Amino acid sequence: MSLYHPALPTDEMGGRLRSKRGRSVAHVSTTRHLLRARDLADARYREPLDVPAMARAACLSAAHFSREFRRAFGETPHQYLLTRRLERAASLLRSTDWSVARICVSVGLSSVGSFTGSFGRMFGMPPTAYRAAHPPAAQVARVPACVVRAYTRPQVRTFREDAARPVTVDWAEPATAAPTTIRQTRGARA
Repeated sequence: MSLYHPALPTDEMGGRLRSKRGRSVAHVSTTRHLLRARDLADARYREPLDVPAMARAACLSAAHFSREFRRAFGETPHQYLLTRRLERAASLLRSTDWSVARICVSVGLSSVGSFTGSFGRMFGMPPTAYRAAHPPAAQVARVPACVVRAYTRPQVRTFREDAARPVTVDWAEPATAAPTTIRQTRGARA
C-alpha cells in the first residue's frame, strides 16, 4: 500500500518515482503537452514560430508532435498556426485601416502574395474585397466606456426629488395594468 496520493506515479514497491537526480517525477499526459504547444501558437502567432519550436514546447519530437497534434485537434500544427494568423488578419481588416502588407507582417507572415492566396482560400475572397464587404473601421470605431458613460448620464444631477413633480413607477399593481403615479412630498411618511 502506497503512502502517496493514488494519482501520483509510483514504482512497483509503492514508492514515488524519482528522476536520476532524486527528484520526484510527475507524469504529465501528452494531451497536456499538446495544449501547451497550442497555447504557445495562440499567444505568439506574430513571431516566426514553426513546428519544431512548437514540438520543443510540447517536449516531443517534431514528427511525433505533428501526428499527436493532428490526432487531438483535427489539423496539423502548421494549419492551426496559419488559421490563427488568418483569423487575426481578418479581424484587423475589419477593425483597422492598415494596409494589407502591414497586416500581413503584423500577424507573422512574410510574403504578401502567400498571405493573399491563403486568405482567399480560407475566406473566399482576397483581403481587399473582404475589407470592402465589411464596414470601414472609422464607422465601427470603439468608443471608450468612460466616454459613453459621460454622454449618457442624466442632465439633472440632483438626488432630491422635486415636491411638485409626480414620479411614474414602471411596475403595476396586480389588480390593475396601468402604471401608478405617486406624488411625493417633503416630510411625508410612507
